[in-house]
Amino acid sequence: MKNWNPPYCGEIDMRISTDGTWFYCGSPIGRKNLVKLFSSILIKENDKYFLITPVEKVGIKVDDVPFIAVDFEKIKENKKTYLVFYTNIEETIILSKANPFRIAFNKNTQEPSPYILVRKDIEAKIDRKSFYRLLDLAEYSKLEGKEWLGIYSDSIFFPIILREQLDKELI
Repeated sequence: MKNWNPPYCGEIDMRISTDGTWFYCGSPIGRKNLVKLFSSILIKENDKYFLITPVEKVGIKVDDVPFIAVDFEKIKENKKTYLVFYTNIEETIILSKANPFRIAFNKNTQEPSPYILVRKDIEAKIDRKSFYRLLDLAEYSKLEGKEWLGIYSDSIFFPIILREQLDKELI
């Protein structure tokens, strides 16, 4: 797919909503295997999403990100701990240097929205229940001279919030 360079053929009436539901012409796509097929040819370029084949490239609308991380588990293997996420399209992602996570804060409400990288420039939003479970695993660690609350996976510390910022929020 990375070697494909088909011509752009315009936009199609396909949209992915904030809850990860795929729509075509305003109707939800009910066949999970069809959604999985479309997701396998989904790319992102310059903040726009496209479905790409060897012969054409069409734009689609994505309300936030195309996927939802609906669950995760903590796995220990060879004295290492990994956080393994599962998406709504049955992809498995290990939180790692190659697949980091980030938190965006709503400018108005300051509500956090956590995301994990699925593949090149494409993220999954971590659902609320999984984010709360992640917070249960969080611990404090120093990073660049500051104390952060964060999580470990693949021997890497992923910061969530500065301790001083968290202390201010709790007061």
